[in-house]
Amino acid sequence: MLAYGSSADQVDEIARMGKSTILETLVRFCNAVETLYTRDYLRRPTPRDLQRLLQKAEERGFPGMIGSIDCMYWQWNNCPTAWQGDYGNRKGQKSIILEAVAGFDTWVWHAFFGVAGSQNDLNVLGQSPVFNDVLRGEAPNITYQINNTVYQNGYYLADGIYPRWTTFVKSIPHPRSQKQNFFATYQKGHRKNVERCFGILQARWAIIRGTARMFDEEVLRSIMMTCIILHNVIVEDEYESMIIHLKTCTNRIQ
Repeated sequence: MLAYGSSADQVDEIARMGKSTILETLVRFCNAVETLYTRDYLRRPTPRDLQRLLQKAEERGFPGMIGSIDCMYWQWNNCPTAWQGDYGNRKGQKSIILEAVAGFDTWVWHAFFGVAGSQNDLNVLGQSPVFNDVLRGEAPNITYQINNTVYQNGYYLADGIYPRWTTFVKSIPHPRSQKQNFFATYQKGHRKNVERCFGILQARWAIIRGTARMFDEEVLRSIMMTCIILHNVIVEDEYESMIIHLKTCTNRIQ
């Protein structure tokens, strides 16, 4: 159901279980994945993670950049009638919003899900816990220099709707000079990391590519978090396999 987006009616004969049992099993599986793996695969970046992210960002020309931030809308087909005003957009579609921060390898470092689809990215940011560490003074100390100015906090690449804070680096809306055009193109190219992550998530887990058919918002949240955790597991496995392959090739060359 997670991978192919199949309904319970489509897999009841294969699984040899009734529809209600299949749905209950799906919910229990998602709860188990969350309980066991949230600490490791939905963690904040460790000092080692930050070092790797910052090193890659500096190679790309963005010193101090942690990742890119954006929102994804998951259409909710079976939204309860009483909530349709909150979750409906101007086109009449009901949806729930996922806010995520992704790195260069599409690992999801932050996921905040459950805001009504009638709101926009800026409203989601106001409710998101992504900057709790910054507000509490517990954010990691990241020192870097740009244009002879020293900064102490990392930043995210974002689109134009986000506020003008030092925590966000947005594109230039109307570039005029060749230098501004180059920066705008470069920023948009690297900001696509999070959008590429959304595309990979929907390709791997068809249940979030189609419309949500569950009635309980908490169940939808558990499904989304499970898909993100499993996505990070795959990213880690592929990254480690790539490192082993590169070391093997290097040893052969030597």
